[in-house]
Amino acid sequence: MAELATIARPYAEALFGVAEGGDVAAWSTLVQELAQVAHLPEVLSIATSPKVSRAQVVELLLAAVKSPQKEAPQAKNFVQMLVDNHRLALLPQIAVQFDELKNASEGAADALIVSAFPLEGQPLADLVASLERKFKCKLKPTVEVDSSLIGGVRVTVGDEVLDTSVRARLASMQTALTA
Repeated sequence: MAELATIARPYAEALFGVAEGGDVAAWSTLVQELAQVAHLPEVLSIATSPKVSRAQVVELLLAAVKSPQKEAPQAKNFVQMLVDNHRLALLPQIAVQFDELKNASEGAADALIVSAFPLEGQPLADLVASLERKFKCKLKPTVEVDSSLIGGVRVTVGDEVLDTSVRARLASMQTALTA
């Protein structure tokens, strides 16, 4: 995976440079949609078929997304470049890195909050507020439920993990008792 990330980085940075001149959110939507389409096995098989021209692959990809940004000449050039260089498989990684660049420019970060129970409303707002103070940035939370945590939450922001779940505490107690 590190190799894909390394190859995808210049594409994401170049696209972000173009996006900064316009609507970064619209470009982010376009890249996310392209990544979803390019991830489909059917699309990858069509893209690698010698019977399908590169221009047809570009048209297929752009026709499959809903974002109005697809009409921009830069979007068409970007997709054409990926097709010409056989880099469609990189689109999911490009989308991830593009969002990281977007978040960094906004002073924000994505936060994955895994909770033992559904978390919404005021308790979620309170948790996000305390996490924003801890991580010193604006967080964009995504909440998942995992009943195997027993209680508490596990929060992932970037490469940092804050695990306050009952399951993690029990595992730590078990390690302490058996050591």
